[in-house]
Amino acid sequence: MSDSDVRASPRQTGGKKFLGVHFRCCNLYQRIYCNANGTAYEGRCPRCGKAVRIPIGEGGSNSRFFEAQ
Repeated sequence: MSDSDVRASPRQTGGKKFLGVHFRCCNLYQRIYCNANGTAYEGRCPRCGKAVRIPIGEGGSNSRFFEAQ
């Protein structure tokens, strides 16, 4: 799944806004957090550093968990 395949809907669970991402590259799970501008969720694989960016926009997904290749 590329970052252009999905648009997320902003949600908040208690503290910071986040999405759960399974990084298939290293078979690890990581939370990624909403950026300071509130325009996307951004993060990196904790092992290899591969970046993922999921934009926030109209018609987004209600899913809170994603897979990154």
